[in-house]
Amino acid sequence: MAHIVVLGAGLGGSIMAYELADEIGKGDTITVVTKDPTYHFVPSNPWVAVGWRERDDITIDLAPTMKKKGIKFVTTAAQKLHPEENRLELIDGSSISYDYIVIATGPELAFDEIEGLGPHGGFTQSVCHIDHALQAKVVFEELKKNPGPVIIGAVQGASCYGPAYEFCFILETALRKAKIRDQVPITFVTSEPYVGHLGLDGVGDTKGLLESEMRNKHIKWMTSTKVKKVEDGKMTVEEINDDGSSKGEKVLPFAFSMMLPAFRGIKPVSGIEGLSNPRGFTIVDQHQQNPKFKNIFAVGVCVAIPPMGPTPVPCGVPKTGFMIESMVTATAHNIGQMLRGEEPSNVGTWNAVCLADFGDSGIAFVAQPQIPPRNVNWSSQGRWVHLAKIGFEKYFMRKIKKGTSEPFYEKMGMSMLGINKLKAVKKG
Repeated sequence: MAHIVVLGAGLGGSIMAYELADEIGKGDTITVVTKDPTYHFVPSNPWVAVGWRERDDITIDLAPTMKKKGIKFVTTAAQKLHPEENRLELIDGSSISYDYIVIATGPELAFDEIEGLGPHGGFTQSVCHIDHALQAKVVFEELKKNPGPVIIGAVQGASCYGPAYEFCFILETALRKAKIRDQVPITFVTSEPYVGHLGLDGVGDTKGLLESEMRNKHIKWMTSTKVKKVEDGKMTVEEINDDGSSKGEKVLPFAFSMMLPAFRGIKPVSGIEGLSNPRGFTIVDQHQQNPKFKNIFAVGVCVAIPPMGPTPVPCGVPKTGFMIESMVTATAHNIGQMLRGEEPSNVGTWNAVCLADFGDSGIAFVAQPQIPPRNVNWSSQGRWVHLAKIGFEKYFMRKIKKGTSEPFYEKMGMSMLGINKLKAVKKG
């Protein structure tokens, strides 16, 4: 009889619990620990920020589904993990003992690393959380009343670039629909060495596709750029040359800005020797297992992955939905093996599949594996991506609500490649 704790109930944690429920034996138990009792579909946050979705459209109360699956659901935040004691301390002073624990917390958002950044006392907006997106919506409504310059992008050390591009183009579409696009100059500011790098050194022709889309939509861009500080209505940035030297600083005015921050691990699992790296991300091997504490696994954005290579401004590697899903499946099977007295042998595929919605079109890409060189390196664009993103949102929400463990990202990736082959046949 084993007790397995899943810390976190976002994309990785919720499906982690569902897949574990299919692996455990009679008498084994699962407890999910989370500070937020509701699941919200993060990929829809850019739509929320321009008023195309409301909170209730993309949130699910997890308690009924967890109960149906026989999973204990604790909605109290973690205080500190004590791996030597196999104990998770909660902020209310209580503790939960475990035989195995899966860390699936997602990241802490490092707004504080740049003066004036972020929605918590800063001057920029975010789409990393539903609460942030709703606050951004309020500021966006003010922008429509008083149009002015807009800055969208991702700061140095960020490891999630897709939502920045998505929001930039979604905002541009929303401004056109409001018939004020001509009054709103848009600048995309990013730490990436080139547009479409995405922390992945590009996928297919993401560089060409995104640059072309920006030119068509009259969006200016600045790459290899650090954000030095943000003040009310102005952002100080520094462009960096390929050799690391400075091109100089600029002060950019804005009426609205959304900048994605760098990530780090959450405090309850940070600063533990052998478990976390200096940024607080959890160290795992190819089996998603921590090398020092063999009964600790981790999945999702909280996992430590080294950057792809040196860039003039630091860029992290994203953990996409497909990658997270493959981590989850491997972890569930590996814990199942250990419960049966076997050695873990499952390895995640770590592929990337992405639908980047632009409001009325979009770009899709498949990278297998996520880190080059790749067996598949494909990207495409069109209105079909926008429609596919809507369908994906509805399907995934249904999956979370029903508590199914069906792997969807892989099917989606294969479907997109099938569409591409069909197009190629028709052209031929």
